[in-house]
Amino acid sequence: MGTMPAPKIAVYTKRNCPYCVRAKSLLARKGFAYEEIDVEQDDSLRDWLREKTGQMTLPQIFAGERSLGGFSDVAELDAAGKLDPILRGDA
Repeated sequence: MGTMPAPKIAVYTKRNCPYCVRAKSLLARKGFAYEEIDVEQDDSLRDWLREKTGQMTLPQIFAGERSLGGFSDVAELDAAGKLDPILRGDA
């Protein structure tokens, strides 16, 4: 059985957000490409994020359609060894 294609990684951010910077540097350090989407000036996109995740904080990180949460959530997944398989599409 073949592996699934790696999901597209999206990081929803706003300017001057230290946790956004940390999340992006974590992904970059691990060698994962991502799309950064600035939601600071886009109320409808922020509303969509809030509905989709139940969170009002940024960043919000997605692997495909799967919400991984914010920086601390992704850092926890990474510490547990669970982040890479998710981002590779293996989990």
